Amino acid sequence: MPTDESASAFSAEPPPASSTKKRTRRRMTGKERREQLLDIGRTLFAERGFEGTSVEEIAHKAGVSKPVVYEHFGGKEGLYAVVVDREMRRLLDMVTGALTGGHPRELLEQAAFALLDYIEQYTDGFRILVRDSPVAQSTGTFASLISDIATQVEDILGREFKSRGFDPKLSPLYAQALVGMVALTGQWWLNVRKPKKAEVAAHLVNLAWHGLDGLEQKPRLIGHRRS
Repeated sequence: MPTDESASAFSAEPPPASSTKKRTRRRMTGKERREQLLDIGRTLFAERGFEGTSVEEIAHKAGVSKPVVYEHFGGKEGLYAVVVDREMRRLLDMVTGALTGGHPRELLEQAAFALLDYIEQYTDGFRILVRDSPVAQSTGTFASLISDIATQVEDILGREFKSRGFDPKLSPLYAQALVGMVALTGQWWLNVRKPKKAEVAAHLVNLAWHGLDGLEQKPRLIGHRRS
C-alpha cells in the first residue's frame, strides 16, 4: 500500500509533455495555415514534381485533413499555381530590380547575377519553375517567364541599337537570345554549382558582350542554305 506521502508525491507529478502541448498549442489563423501549406507544397513540388506530390502528403505534413487543403486552394492544382506565381514574381522582380546600371555591359552583368542569385537563394523555387506540369501552361512555364524578363531587356537593347545605327525592331529577337542564354546556363549551374557564381556571370557577359561588340548590321550566312 502506498503511503500518504508517496501518493501525494505521485499526484504532484507534472502531466506528460504531450498532453501539455495539446493544451497549450495555439490554433493557426487562416492566413498562417495558408502560408504553412504553401511552404510545405513548395518543398514537395521541388523534390518530387507536380505528379509526384499528393494532397494526402501535403495534408499529413501540415498535420491537417485533406479538406483543409481543398478549402484553401481547391486542390493540388490551385496550391501549385500559387507557388509558381509567387516564384515567377520573385524572379522577375529580382531581375528587373537589378537593372540599374547605365552602361549596357553592366546591365548584362546585373541581369546574369540576378538570375544566379535567385538560383542560389531560392533553389527550390527555381527547380519548380524549370519543371513542366499540367497546370503550368502558357502563363506558368519557364519559357513564359523568360519571355517576360526579355521584354524588360528589349527597351534597353532598342535604345542601344538605335544609337549604333541598328534596326531597333530586332531588339526583341536579341533580348530573347540573351536572356535565354543566361537562363539555360542557370539551369546547368543549378546542379553543378561550378565554377563560382561571379565567374559564371563573367563568362556569360564575355560571350554576350563581345558578340554584341562585333555585331554586323546586316549579318550574312556563309553556308549554302539561305532559307
